[in-house]
Amino acid sequence: MDNDMLIENVDYVIKKKYIYLIIKRVFDIVCGVLGLILLIPISFIIKIVYMITGDFHSIFFTQDRIGKNGKIFKLYKFRTMVPNADKVLKKLLKDPELRKEYKINKKLANDPRITKAGRLIRKLSIDEMPQFLNVLKGNMTMIGNRPYLPREKEDMGKYYQNIIKTKPGITGYWQVSGRSDISFEKRCQLESYYSDHQGLRLDIKIFFKTFRVVLFGKGAE
Repeated sequence: MDNDMLIENVDYVIKKKYIYLIIKRVFDIVCGVLGLILLIPISFIIKIVYMITGDFHSIFFTQDRIGKNGKIFKLYKFRTMVPNADKVLKKLLKDPELRKEYKINKKLANDPRITKAGRLIRKLSIDEMPQFLNVLKGNMTMIGNRPYLPREKEDMGKYYQNIIKTKPGITGYWQVSGRSDISFEKRCQLESYYSDHQGLRLDIKIFFKTFRVVLFGKGAE
């Protein structure tokens, strides 16, 4: 009898997880389509803004990121930095103080690589809108963990294996829990927690909290 109950409980957990994943994917597709529709006029406006400031480079930016189970994929974003941002970063990190700051937070508080238009784009939290294409392609989801850079794998340490159990998301537990205001290690802790506790209830909570973060710009840089 105990074995039968155990089997029933396992079946229930599996079915619950399966239903959750179906709902999550349907939600991703709906949001992805709506997001891409909004992306068209927004892209046009951003292009005009950049051209006015004398920047005629592409407004889009692609970068390798770590996906579910460690698979590398191309992430799409609006470019908010100068075109040669990686080269500029290498020069900046020659400064001991900046190198120390970057090692702790994996970002610079007053990053000189960010353009004037880029700061506004980040403040409005629209720099990640092109990721709706990633969501439709299936290598990202609306709610999940941050899509980490390959070079951050070593810094993720003991949290790495747990974090990559889920697809990266446009928003997630870290984004609504402090975002740029917390350290890299604390971010990993939060996202490891999400991997262990993800479910429909937590996703709904994160989804609605995201609106508050976007509206008030809390932790956005």
